[in-house]
Amino acid sequence: MPLSTRAHWLARGALGAVLLLAIVLHFFRLDQEGFANLYYAATVKSMLMSWRNFFFASFDPGGFVTVDKPPFGFWVQAFSALVFGFRGWSLLLPQALAGVLSVALLYHLVARVFGAWAGVIAALALTVTPISIAANRNNTIDSQLVFALLLAVWALGRALERGRLRWLIVSAILIGIGFNIKMLQAYMVLPAIWLTYLIAARTRWGWRVIHLALATIALIVVSFAWVAVVDLTPPEDRPYVGSSQNNTEMELIVGHNGVARLGAIANMLGLQRAPRQPPGQLARVPAAPAQPRQPIPNQPPSQPPAPPGQPGQPRQPIPNPPRAPGGDETGAPGILRLFNQQLAGQIAWFLPFAILGFVVAAAQTRFHYPFTREQQQLLLWMLWLAPMILFFSFAGLFHRYYLEMLAPALAALVGAGFVALWRAYTRHAARGMILPLALLIGAATQVAILWHWTNWNGWLIPFVIVATLAAALGLIVARIVPAPILLCALIAAFGLLVLFAAPTLWSFTPLLSADSGLPFAGPELATRPARRAELPQDARLIAYLRANRGDAKFLVATTDAKTAAPIILATGEPVMALGGFSGSDPILTRDELAERIALNDVRLFLIPPQNNPSELMRWIIANCARVSYAPPRGLPGAPGGESQLYDCARR
Repeated sequence: MPLSTRAHWLARGALGAVLLLAIVLHFFRLDQEGFANLYYAATVKSMLMSWRNFFFASFDPGGFVTVDKPPFGFWVQAFSALVFGFRGWSLLLPQALAGVLSVALLYHLVARVFGAWAGVIAALALTVTPISIAANRNNTIDSQLVFALLLAVWALGRALERGRLRWLIVSAILIGIGFNIKMLQAYMVLPAIWLTYLIAARTRWGWRVIHLALATIALIVVSFAWVAVVDLTPPEDRPYVGSSQNNTEMELIVGHNGVARLGAIANMLGLQRAPRQPPGQLARVPAAPAQPRQPIPNQPPSQPPAPPGQPGQPRQPIPNPPRAPGGDETGAPGILRLFNQQLAGQIAWFLPFAILGFVVAAAQTRFHYPFTREQQQLLLWMLWLAPMILFFSFAGLFHRYYLEMLAPALAALVGAGFVALWRAYTRHAARGMILPLALLIGAATQVAILWHWTNWNGWLIPFVIVATLAAALGLIVARIVPAPILLCALIAAFGLLVLFAAPTLWSFTPLLSADSGLPFAGPELATRPARRAELPQDARLIAYLRANRGDAKFLVATTDAKTAAPIILATGEPVMALGGFSGSDPILTRDELAERIALNDVRLFLIPPQNNPSELMRWIIANCARVSYAPPRGLPGAPGGESQLYDCARR
């Protein structure tokens, strides 16, 4: 039934309020984040210095090693920096803008099938998904990926309804662009899109298979065009492929950005790779004889390395931090992992509610072939959501902000599901009780999440319990004692808004305090004083490097990107990260490093404290002179210790 004029404008007003909230959450105090992830920021700065660096996505201005991601997302950031100048907020702007556009696009996708109010609720659910806000205010590129995939879903919708190949090709191209943002992460939605078209497109089975085959060809071409160019370029004419073990993008795709992410799933399938060496160490070179280990004078005890993806300053201790077995940010793999203390507050607020809403919505649409638009979209969003729940429940190497991939499908099912629950409430006596039950299930989920944080906003748990119980009882009484439909609608809307209170507050926490590096949301941020993220640097070190560099190509060499990134951002000079991002990339052998020194590519080496220095580090310590300069404690890359500087022009 079409909305009345009044209801139509009310829905439009609600959408405007949601978009305004999205703009505030994404852009307010965005400049406080500084350069956020210094690894990515240094990459963009390096890319702006030459076309070679730009094309290959070189981490350093000297073109020594690439970033461990494809270039498209950083090309967008580089364009923003060209327009607005290279500064922190210009690098974050594309992600924040993509986040707001994703909210608007999700509204369109849901509203055109399930109605305007379903679209508004879905847009609100995406807006206040805490991990989405945290990630979209950072220079991690997941926000761009999500927007590209939502555009692919938009194109798929037209392909489903019209059975036209060209729209399926457009969808494949957009997924291919997503692949060039974050590689295989883009393909996580591929089963949903391909299976939905195969099952539900309005054309004959034979044509569906042909269309999918042609779309797959387009997908492969778009996805792997840049990869092929890089791998076919002679290694001496390009940077080393960062985080790969054999200097190829294909190994990076399959290895570090592929099987290494699967964890428990890979173990079950027998695909797990050999463990990578810890950060700060380089792979051993079998051909080179081992050198006697040299002591490092006055070396303090080594500290645990910073988490991968966070080359900035070490995070300050915070009260009531999330705990997990092993102290990691995602917790132990398992079927309930998304509800643990680390992850639940980031994404799981509406998960049981959305699944129940999907079941009710699916039950309301009688099987019809060809599928109706509602059936097509329900199938698509559940095929997006369910495999990702399984993946993140058992995956190995991922960060909390990767959970943004769940957000669009989860939000869409919240919107479509609530409208289905309301329809059941108004049309069926027995099924009408499912809506108050769904509100109570949603409240129970949120209380379980908030229970870990009873010392933060202690009023929130009683509010959720009391208000949701009141709404549920009101809906039950209104069914027993018939009440005006408007009153029932107001009670249902109140109950739903109560469920939005906690995730909305959670989503505001990234605005309260900058958290450079690995974005997340939660009370830990709310307990910190507001601060502006600053670029860590040591002026004395930089002055010494510039004064003693001579005519060497690289200002300095160091173990990894974590240590190199602040120097690149502070100087714009080439800095050699000998082991790539984590320090474990086998880029140079000992003889190749000696040759580089002989050719005057580099003479100064900054070595953070390490428990077990790599073979290259030991060779430098044994064959180069330690200079008297000693940077202060707390230099980036060496929390709590002192980095040592060596001059290989002195023997």
